[in-house]
Amino acid sequence: MMYTKYIKSIYYKNMNSTVINIKTEEGIKKEAQKIASDLGLSLSGVINGFLKQLVRDKTVMFTLNENNPSPYLLNSIKAAKQNRKSGDFYSFKNNKEALSFLDDKK
Repeated sequence: MMYTKYIKSIYYKNMNSTVINIKTEEGIKKEAQKIASDLGLSLSGVINGFLKQLVRDKTVMFTLNENNPSPYLLNSIKAAKQNRKSGDFYSFKNNKEALSFLDDKK
């Protein structure tokens, strides 16, 4: 037991890093870990890369993979097409007409 404390102190003295704690959904973390692993990276490595890019570029960019839409989006598009075919939709000439329609629904 006394060696554990000594080893930890050496580790922390030689370690030039810090710990960041974040909160995220468990499913997001697991999916991100799997994707990072598939790319040959650790999740920590991915986050460090993101932070280095943030510092370097002073910008934050989020992108969507348009080649791989989510199941929710695909279902929404399918439902919208079905609604359009059946005539079950509303169309407005301008935003005032749309807002008026929404106010009438209250």
